[in-house]
Amino acid sequence: MTRKLRFLPTKATFKLGDRIGMGTVGVVYRATSPDMDEPVAIKLLHPSVSNDEQIVDRFEREVTIMERLNHPNIVTHYGGGILDGQYFYAMQLLDHGSLKDLLSQEGRLQWQRVVVYADQIAAALQHAHNHGIIHRDLKPSNLFFTDEGMLVLGDFGIARDTHRADITADRITVGTYAYMSPEQICADRNISGKADLYSLGCVMYEMLTGQPPYMGANFAQIWEQHLHAAPRSMLQHGIECPEWLESLVVQLLAKDPNDRPFNARAVQGMLRQGLREESGIEINELAKQSPPLTPVAGHLEGQPRMWVLWTVLAAAAVVVTALALLPL
Repeated sequence: MTRKLRFLPTKATFKLGDRIGMGTVGVVYRATSPDMDEPVAIKLLHPSVSNDEQIVDRFEREVTIMERLNHPNIVTHYGGGILDGQYFYAMQLLDHGSLKDLLSQEGRLQWQRVVVYADQIAAALQHAHNHGIIHRDLKPSNLFFTDEGMLVLGDFGIARDTHRADITADRITVGTYAYMSPEQICADRNISGKADLYSLGCVMYEMLTGQPPYMGANFAQIWEQHLHAAPRSMLQHGIECPEWLESLVVQLLAKDPNDRPFNARAVQGMLRQGLREESGIEINELAKQSPPLTPVAGHLEGQPRMWVLWTVLAAAAVVVTALALLPL
């Protein structure tokens, strides 16, 4: 392998353990290192794709993005390089499942719990946006639980680095159907962090109702709703939810980015103020009252542990579709 790495390789020496996930272009292993106090997860590129320039470019870009991010609500990165001739990078090992797993098990969450999780997600987004990173694929399956029950954001495989040229082809939409902002669908060249705020609105809506705001038989039906339809109200779902919280979700789901909150920090402010006025409690205090973690769907005995699948370029998780395919 003669290609020069675009990032500084880690000095840590890793020993691979059990395989804990497999994706379209890579495999994830549990690993240990004498330089690390805790086990880690290692993403390892398949040798069959290690000569694919586009895949390697995306892999290296994700590593360089993660090197710049350091936040308790973003998966911790421990460096990368080449291991036994294969590209790899090491990250925080999380084995309590994802928000998707939790929603699959519980259906929907109490609004107080939604506020806590939304605050944590917004904190992660603000940190990423401060460093010029737009995630572009915020969804329940990319939000993982720590040992303490806190959410962390992972999988920056299709994130946009605003400090560098976007490697996504011009006029191509990138994201996941159910959580894509209108400007992502329209392949807006000037996409901003407000696209992630829209996705946050989709995730909050799903936490409250048990389903994304827009559903359909195919991507065209879902995209049409993202572009033109209003989401069903909580009342229509038969759900009791504070008016201020539903109003925030609706604002996050605004079609025009200018009608959404100013930034993720503003979303945190609205969440904390609303919670304080509603119940007289601070969000940190409420977070401590969250129920203890238990094994969630996908992590029960005999079921595959899927949280660590590398979904970059995977057809089931990432949509890369020409704009011309969507009837407008």
